[in-house]
Amino acid sequence: MNSKNKNKDLTQPQILELDDDFSLIKRFIDGDSSVFQLLVKRHKEKVRNIIYLTISNSSSVDDIAQEVFITVYKNLKYFRFESQFTTWLYRITVNKCKDHLRKINVRKIFIPIKEAAEETGRGIDVENKDVSNIVMNAISKLPAKLRAPLLLKDIEGFSYQEISETLRCEMGTVKSRIFRAREGLRNILKPMESELR
Repeated sequence: MNSKNKNKDLTQPQILELDDDFSLIKRFIDGDSSVFQLLVKRHKEKVRNIIYLTISNSSSVDDIAQEVFITVYKNLKYFRFESQFTTWLYRITVNKCKDHLRKINVRKIFIPIKEAAEETGRGIDVENKDVSNIVMNAISKLPAKLRAPLLLKDIEGFSYQEISETLRCEMGTVKSRIFRAREGLRNILKPMESELR
């Protein structure tokens, strides 16, 4: 296979194996910054989904995603190849979400409660029959520390070990938080059982 065909294959992220992230990162570290766009293309939607489900505010998703990939770009040369790229990427994503939520909490101190409630958009519209919207709104009502592991486990399909590495906490803590998140979600969704049928 000549180098032209090899480059052509790399533009089709859907057919790449997970370890091909490593080959792209190695090329980036070796000075080929053009491959960064391929990494972004491969992982952008996953990052956006995590952000959306974590902060429950669609207007901030693109800004935070941009911050995530700027951070990745600046730090990719320090990537150690000790874990999957996605573990590292999602850790950055979760941290950016935490930063964003911290800023909102600080701002809430200085704005009226009514405006704060409107800004977070946390209310569940019981008229909305779209199950995915109801579930996403319910997830948004969970505390952030429970939301992140639940999303990584049940939405992204991470193993407990990968979640532990991503969030930098003990596996027992991860399991406990996921259990509590699922219980919390059940309790939130119980009054809306008819909408979910």
